[in-house]
Amino acid sequence: MASEKHPIDVEGDATTFADGEKPATSLPQANKKAQQVLAHSHDADEAMKAFESGETIELDEATNKRLLRTIDLHMLPLMCVVYGLNYLDKTTLSYASIMGIKKDIGLVGDNYQWLGSMFYFGYLGWEYPTNRLLQKLPLGKYSAFNIVMWGTILALHATVWNFGSAVGARFFLGVFEAAVTPGFTLLSSQWWTKKEQGARIGIWFSFNGMGQIFGGLVAYGINVGSEKHGSAIEPWKIVFLVNGLLTACLGVVFWFVIPDNQLNARWLSAKDRVLAVARVRVNQQGIGNKHFKMYQLKEALLDPMTWAFVFYALVADIPNGGISNFFSQLIVSFGYTPSQSLLYGTPGGAVEVVALIFCGWLGDRLGNRILVSMLGLCTALLGVILIVALPLGKSSGRLAGYYLTQASPTPFVAILSLIATNVAGYTKKTTIAALYLIGYCVGNIIGPQTFRPKDAPRYVPAEITIIACWGVCLLDLCFMYFWYRRCNRLKERERQAPGYVKIEGQEWLDLTDKENSEFVYAL
Repeated sequence: MASEKHPIDVEGDATTFADGEKPATSLPQANKKAQQVLAHSHDADEAMKAFESGETIELDEATNKRLLRTIDLHMLPLMCVVYGLNYLDKTTLSYASIMGIKKDIGLVGDNYQWLGSMFYFGYLGWEYPTNRLLQKLPLGKYSAFNIVMWGTILALHATVWNFGSAVGARFFLGVFEAAVTPGFTLLSSQWWTKKEQGARIGIWFSFNGMGQIFGGLVAYGINVGSEKHGSAIEPWKIVFLVNGLLTACLGVVFWFVIPDNQLNARWLSAKDRVLAVARVRVNQQGIGNKHFKMYQLKEALLDPMTWAFVFYALVADIPNGGISNFFSQLIVSFGYTPSQSLLYGTPGGAVEVVALIFCGWLGDRLGNRILVSMLGLCTALLGVILIVALPLGKSSGRLAGYYLTQASPTPFVAILSLIATNVAGYTKKTTIAALYLIGYCVGNIIGPQTFRPKDAPRYVPAEITIIACWGVCLLDLCFMYFWYRRCNRLKERERQAPGYVKIEGQEWLDLTDKENSEFVYAL
């Protein structure tokens, strides 16, 4: 490989080195773009502020481990709890469906299915605008605002009186929850290195399962308590109030604890803030850029991986939309009582927690998140096949099949971690995150419609749809794996080419993953 020299003067495409020598051959296009960006400092990443003094930053292993512990301690617990509530807030409607909401607000026909889908209409309509705001506004503060608002809207679900009012509440709940997943993905790419991101994203996403466990126990306790002792208001209203007010309170905590980036973290010293930025320079994607760049938007739209991600989210979340809104009713269809379904749904959350944490850890350890995540999807496929194949009388076996389906989010989370790790350029990253979650919304809108009232209690058409969707998703994951391997081989050839020059500090220039020849895709 050609020796690396640091350019000290950039003018257009011409580079002069400290010894006055010019490059012997023309530089690859990626390096030309880096020089152009370097010439315009307003295009650089927020991290450049940390290195304006020119001071040499040294980060030894002990310091790196200390910083990682501090970051994990301050960021992960709150992100985990909030994300668990994010899932619980969406599925509270499922608990309410067997606690009396259908009768009390006069739901008829397919009204309930549309309430399940309406959340995702709000999510879908606001997903791209909220991603632009996540880039433009302070990341931590904007995320906290949305948490407070969606908690408030959830609590207001207790005031709905008919189908129309419930539609409005569900729509605005989707609007404010649209920021949480892309916001947490950006926080993960900002604070942790590539090798750390898969496990951390797996951990905070796994709290979907913890939310299911917590929500099931709360709903069961409220339902049983109301049956024994009565209540001043309907039990389903109490569930909405408890979950909503808890979320809003945690949003206030989030505002004060989670910083917008390393440079304004209250719980880091001035020196540690700079070191926290330095430790993620290996990611080759900086910590944030406020400027919208049209060329990055175009690159995102032309990147085949963008559409592989979107296709996965759309197809995989058809099953998710159905199961998350109908799991309580599905368990009742196995032969259990409504109260039992609240309690018996909770072990499914434990399966999800174990699957996500294990696959996230193993994927990072083996350096292969995509193939490891397929284990979870294959487990879920086995579960739904059990539900379909076993006769109605085999309640325990069908319930065990439902539990296995809860391992299905492992590839979805792996792809979220790939967006954090493998997509560079802040405009490109926010665009792809938005498109991925738009696919997620469309899938979740379609999902509840596959569970038709006329198909109860077996819902065979919905179950066959789930099997078909997950089978196609396995093929899509194989494509992602082989495409990234091919891209890494091409980048290696670029770096080995005669005349290749690495630009000093290019990791802070907000280059896209395609522009930056030093960028290596994680598998």
